[in-house]
Amino acid sequence: MADLTYRLFIDGQWQDSDGPSTLEVLNPATEEIVGVVPEATRSDVQRAIRAARAAFDDGPWPRMSARERSVIMLRMADAMERRAEEIKALSAAEAGSVRWLQDSIQVTLPIQHFRDMAERILPSYKFERAAESTTVGLLTAGVIRREAYGVAALISAYNFPFFLNIMKLAPALAAGCTVVLKPAPTTPLEAFFLGEIAEEAGLPAGVLNIVTGDVEAGQELTTHPDVDLISFTGSDTVGRLVYGQAAPTLKKVVLELGGKSANIILDDADLAGVVQSVVGNMVTHAGQGCALLTRTLVHESKYDELVGMVKYGLDQVKVGDPSDPTVMMGPLISAAQRDKVEALIKAGLDEGAQLAYGGGRPHGLEKGFFVEPTLFVGVENTMTIAQKEFFGPVGVIIPFKDDQDAVRLANESDFGLGGGVWSGDPARAYAVATQIRTGFISINGGGSGVTPFQPFGGYKQSGLGREWGEFGLEEYLQTKSIAWNAR
Repeated sequence: MADLTYRLFIDGQWQDSDGPSTLEVLNPATEEIVGVVPEATRSDVQRAIRAARAAFDDGPWPRMSARERSVIMLRMADAMERRAEEIKALSAAEAGSVRWLQDSIQVTLPIQHFRDMAERILPSYKFERAAESTTVGLLTAGVIRREAYGVAALISAYNFPFFLNIMKLAPALAAGCTVVLKPAPTTPLEAFFLGEIAEEAGLPAGVLNIVTGDVEAGQELTTHPDVDLISFTGSDTVGRLVYGQAAPTLKKVVLELGGKSANIILDDADLAGVVQSVVGNMVTHAGQGCALLTRTLVHESKYDELVGMVKYGLDQVKVGDPSDPTVMMGPLISAAQRDKVEALIKAGLDEGAQLAYGGGRPHGLEKGFFVEPTLFVGVENTMTIAQKEFFGPVGVIIPFKDDQDAVRLANESDFGLGGGVWSGDPARAYAVATQIRTGFISINGGGSGVTPFQPFGGYKQSGLGREWGEFGLEEYLQTKSIAWNAR
């Protein structure tokens, strides 16, 4: 694809940055430049916030009916569908996404989510309902209203850029909020593509503003008094900083952070069905997913058999350039991320774990930020590699003695985002699932985490709040009670 050059999108216009710096977007598989965008200054971000503030306080968007907002959002969904192949090409070029991921969670699923928000949820959501008509000793009447929260700062991560942008933008727009969107500095192109979609669909000026940058730009968004809500996806370390920066102005904060989710295989599970899950959770997007189940807990009677089957499964994984449609796993996002993953692999070896598979860089891939699929055995649940999120294609397999031991090991984590339970007895699997302190659990490969009918979010240090569907919409709404004397 040709190199792309964008300007900032502020108040419905493409505008130059106040500063001279730019960000070069690299293809992580080839290390070639695929795009250039401005690096927004604090004053750029402030301009975007002012535009969003004015659009919320004085513009039409929050004052439109739900159906009027729905019409414009459906035009946006139509435009996304018409241009889906362009978005997929961007996903490969800037995020290193392989074709099967482009056709699912990277591009196809978020467009479906956006359409569902505009077509199903928004027109039917009860933004206003009658309140109870009596109180003690009085006769009153009233309504309970759900109103847009205000100016929302949406800060997304690099791993699934279009998906994450849409998961935040769809509910924010549906609620009637105005938005400043800041994508990750390594993957900004798919965000700016949404500026083109907004223009094409006739979204009012100032409702969507798109800026770039890293720490300085993010800090301006998290501290500015005219921002009412922050939705952040990223690491738990940065999430805590965001939470602290928002505290002085008591902003609403939605945090979707890290995970070290457990995939539990009970002694009556069919391993033939399990292996695809274990391998897939290691190699999907080179392990760059917070919800991936990278900590496999298996009954001790099945341990050796599962390890052998997973090693064979990893042998079938083709690693390489995502432009090849037969490739199953692409690169990490950057050299810096590869360094972090390799440092954690070394930490695992230093602590006494053993490599059962991989651990290095793939042969024949001198260009690009690749790491081999890597499997550790001989792992204690207290080791760094069992507790710290890799964000790379590395998994661990840990044995347990019985169901309660599995629950204990799964819950011995600072995180609580996802999980899985495998058993020949669904009722037994359900009983285990109810004891895991985590935001979603898949039983025998059930489809948690891909539908707008289910909420997505975590317990503990995996975050605050929920995303997707009606649950995501409600995070962008305030609740107001209006009552009057009925006599």
